[in-house]
Amino acid sequence: MEAQAVFKLILAFVLAIIPAAAWGYIFWKKQVGKKAMLTQTFVAGAIFVTPLLLYKHSWQYFPWLNAFEYTEQFSNDLVGFASFHLIPLDVIATFMLVGVIEEVTKLWAVKMTEKERICSIDDAIEMCIMAALGFAFAENMLYFYNIIVTRGVDNILYPFIFRSLFSTFAHVMFSGILGYYYGLALFATEELKEKHNSKRWTVIRGMAKVLNFKRNVLFHHEKITQGLIIAIVLHAFFNIFLEMNWTFLIVPFLTAGYIYVSYLLQRKEAQKVYCLVDANRNDSVTKS
Repeated sequence: MEAQAVFKLILAFVLAIIPAAAWGYIFWKKQVGKKAMLTQTFVAGAIFVTPLLLYKHSWQYFPWLNAFEYTEQFSNDLVGFASFHLIPLDVIATFMLVGVIEEVTKLWAVKMTEKERICSIDDAIEMCIMAALGFAFAENMLYFYNIIVTRGVDNILYPFIFRSLFSTFAHVMFSGILGYYYGLALFATEELKEKHNSKRWTVIRGMAKVLNFKRNVLFHHEKITQGLIIAIVLHAFFNIFLEMNWTFLIVPFLTAGYIYVSYLLQRKEAQKVYCLVDANRNDSVTKS
């Protein structure tokens, strides 16, 4: 029995590493001299699944910690989109919460490994993508192992194909977009900061004065928050499509995401290499 359990675990590992390696190679081959950085970020992304598992495990001892219990109160409330369909509000709230937890976790994985090694917006995008692939690898491995144990090896093919082609890339898309805004927060030019500062809402300006935030620090946090919000909302949409069986929307949704992430990677501002002048990275000058 123990040998069978080991075999199932190894099989789940192999199935999970295949899509991670396939998607990761696309970004791995772009980097020259930073492959160790990408590997460390991938590992960090996988490791950062552990706190989520511990959090879920704690529910049986501390039920009040289960934030998803609080979304059930909205189960009888429905939200309609142009009379297309009615979505239970608890579904929206639950998957927004899932998006918050997973996207913040992946960003933490990047922050734990990046130190002084991110030198461009392109680097930030790729590191966020590698953290997402590490996270997706660990998530897929657990998912595949559970299917193999409960439903048998014969039922693993469809989940493997779907999660390899769609779920894994969805993580890449969400984190790639977040990585772009994270890179902007690190390396935005003074011209862009001034343009943004001039258009900032009066309420935010007032809050910044009360909290004594400097303008460049405020810009830094605004860009990260903006990236997180976009990633979280897209993550929630993807999960809602699955929950509501709107599978016909997944391919165009992810195709649009692929085009957008590719566009962000090819932008000239993402290709510039920067030399940092302070530890906080709120100011930067072009190095080459």
